Amino acid sequence: MDRISSGPRTLFPQGPEFTLDNFSNNDFIVRDFVDSLADSAVPINRRSGPSQPAFDPKPLIRTFENALSQLDQLSEELQEKESELLSQVRRAETQHDHTLETLGRKLEQSMSSFEALDISLNSGSPNMNDTNGNADGGGNVAVQIGEKLEELDRKRRRAEDAKFLIQCWNEVSETGQLTKLQDMQRQGGADLKIQCAVIARQLMRISQRLDPSSWSHTNGQRNGMTNGAANGNRGHNTREALEKFSETLEQDLLKQFNNSYRKQNFDDMMECAKVLHDFNGGASVIAVFVNQHQFFIDRDQLMSDEVTADGETWDQLADPDMEPPGVEPSLQSLVDEVKIVMQEESFIIKRAFPYYETVLVKFIQRIFQQSVQQRLEKVLDKADTISSLAFLRSLHSSRTYIGSLVEDLKLHGLTEHPEPCSAQISQTLDQQMEELFVPYLVGNSYIDREKRSLEEMYSSLLFKFTIYHSRRKKAPSGFMASLAQQGSQMMASAKDAYIERLESSELTPTQKAMMLRVAGLQDKDNKDEIEVSEEDGILSVAYAKRMMKWLAESVQRTLELGSQTETPKDVNILLNLLLISMGRVYVETGLEAAFDQASALENTKTEPDLSFLPSMRPAITITAIMERFITVVLIRLAESNTTVRRSMEAQKKVAVDSIEKKANNVFKTTIDVISNWVAKSLSNQKKADFRPRDGELESLQTPTCLSICTFLARQSKHVYAAIDGQNAEKFSSELALALIKHLFDHFKKFQVNATGGLMVTQDIAKYVGTMREWPLSRDVLTAVEMLTEIGSLFIVGPEALREKSRTLASSAVRGKLSKEDFRSFVARRDDASSAGIQSVLASL
Repeated sequence: MDRISSGPRTLFPQGPEFTLDNFSNNDFIVRDFVDSLADSAVPINRRSGPSQPAFDPKPLIRTFENALSQLDQLSEELQEKESELLSQVRRAETQHDHTLETLGRKLEQSMSSFEALDISLNSGSPNMNDTNGNADGGGNVAVQIGEKLEELDRKRRRAEDAKFLIQCWNEVSETGQLTKLQDMQRQGGADLKIQCAVIARQLMRISQRLDPSSWSHTNGQRNGMTNGAANGNRGHNTREALEKFSETLEQDLLKQFNNSYRKQNFDDMMECAKVLHDFNGGASVIAVFVNQHQFFIDRDQLMSDEVTADGETWDQLADPDMEPPGVEPSLQSLVDEVKIVMQEESFIIKRAFPYYETVLVKFIQRIFQQSVQQRLEKVLDKADTISSLAFLRSLHSSRTYIGSLVEDLKLHGLTEHPEPCSAQISQTLDQQMEELFVPYLVGNSYIDREKRSLEEMYSSLLFKFTIYHSRRKKAPSGFMASLAQQGSQMMASAKDAYIERLESSELTPTQKAMMLRVAGLQDKDNKDEIEVSEEDGILSVAYAKRMMKWLAESVQRTLELGSQTETPKDVNILLNLLLISMGRVYVETGLEAAFDQASALENTKTEPDLSFLPSMRPAITITAIMERFITVVLIRLAESNTTVRRSMEAQKKVAVDSIEKKANNVFKTTIDVISNWVAKSLSNQKKADFRPRDGELESLQTPTCLSICTFLARQSKHVYAAIDGQNAEKFSSELALALIKHLFDHFKKFQVNATGGLMVTQDIAKYVGTMREWPLSRDVLTAVEMLTEIGSLFIVGPEALREKSRTLASSAVRGKLSKEDFRSFVARRDDASSAGIQSVLASL
């Protein structure tokens, strides 16, 4: 907005001046205009500076008064211009009306001239030239005459159709007959039948308006006859006559539709479908097309055929150790044929029906609900007579194969080919797919089948294992006895459940044979007197891998067959089964057996045999495999449900902690067994072993040392066959510390002469050498090396002893000899009473 200067400055500055151009500008904004007025009224020296004088409103008031006065002037000017423009508009409207009137008169004159020309042409005027004398005018006139004749012909046909329609109505209302329409129908032409259908539909509408009594839901024939005279139909029920004729005509049209279908006359099929759609929404023609389709006729004849898979295929389906063979052949053949038929027929449906999506939906529903469903039920019923696993595998392969059919049809597009399917067809395909399998997947029925199948396979595989351990004698007492008793009860219940299942009448012969094979039994075996060996009671990684493979297959089926919302709950059920079967019944039972064996050897009078220890490695390996599978697979599948996932994590932790606790108990007891035997062997050391007489020395190492080191070397093979890595290091370190304590106490008990000191040194060197071969921690290895110093205390002289005494610790410290231990060892020397030794001891 421009602001015009008011000239030289005065005592009272003049306000800004404006014109209409200032307000007609497209950039005019009221707020900016008012702000500029305020800015122009504020002196410059008042706009800045640290101190502001009191506000003086008078300049602003004067500025706004001046602006208002100018706005009033501009408003008056604008009012004058508006009045002038309105006058111009009125004059223009008057002129426009006059022009329209003139043009109207000219148009009327032209139409009069045209009518005169048309009359002259109709009267056979020989002059065919136009008004300008051009001979081409005759061609235009001929075209106009042709158009006129066509219009007259259309009017004539409409008149004839109306006349015929009136005659038909009079006939049906007066006589109750449709002779004229029936004669037209008998002529047999396709076009005439369609025309009959159109006329019959028009007569129906006429009957509804002129004969309402025949359309009343409550009035019968008597009421129709009573009211017939009032409606001019002399008592004839026009509705019944028309409906009867329509039914006959509908049958003829359906027959015509079928004939056209055989001849691939799609245009005639389309016309018939349109007319029949007006009759009953097209239900009859759709039913004829779908029900009498050759595919259903052929398939109905084949539906009685048995499932075609051979016995070997069913045996493979029932065998959990074999890969499933895939979808059943007859179902596969049907699905492949359905794919071809639907792709071919969708092309015909689109060309033959104006409402092709409705027809395609009906066709899809019929195929899935009749052909596919019947064959699927036969396949699954047959699989159910084989085994639970065969049923589950057949269900999974069938759903996968039918699911691929649905996806292929969506991608093909059917009536929308080559574009993908429409939303309605896609939804129909998904709905039919879901309805096929709802009876088998509803509620917990599916996951219960999976659980029952796994339980049967697990109990079969572990049958001999549970038999062996249920017969094993248990010697522990106290708390471990109660735990062992709980394990026994669980194994006994598992064994009883397995035997009860084998004897169940619900069990199919194939499933029974599978369970016996997995269990390694014969059908003739007495289940209460099964012969088992020690090998049957040992944990097997191969068995665990088979169990995990079976579980992984179940998890895969659960993911593909179950709903995503139920997946966390389903995998939680499978987790519970895994923790009970593999964790509690299998691994923990094996660990309890190892603990029983170790406990029985704690106070043995003969050299303990630790050959049971290698069975600990399978327990550790199986636990690691199980924990890894639970963490990586099962718990991740439950991430969508936080509550279930946390519950599964807690269950896994409790189960693994229980296994680790039992494993630790076995190894702790094993350390005690070895330590107790070493202590027992050391107690057999002869008093004179370290005070040999001259000439009696046969070896620098005592027999006790040799036997202990041989025992330790032999048992370490069993230990390291069971554990490795950090577990082996921790086990060896704990055992080494126990042995060091025994050796410390041992060498404080014997008097040692000079030659015996050499034997002590050699014995200790042998002990140290044996323990050096173990994987020890650094501080424990230092403590082991400290043993070598004990031997030197029995052979060095006083001065060397004095040097050693300077590095002693005031109290027992791992890796460093204490003063008390130093005094105790040196005091066992034969020359301990000598002045040199006494002076060393006194200096401590």
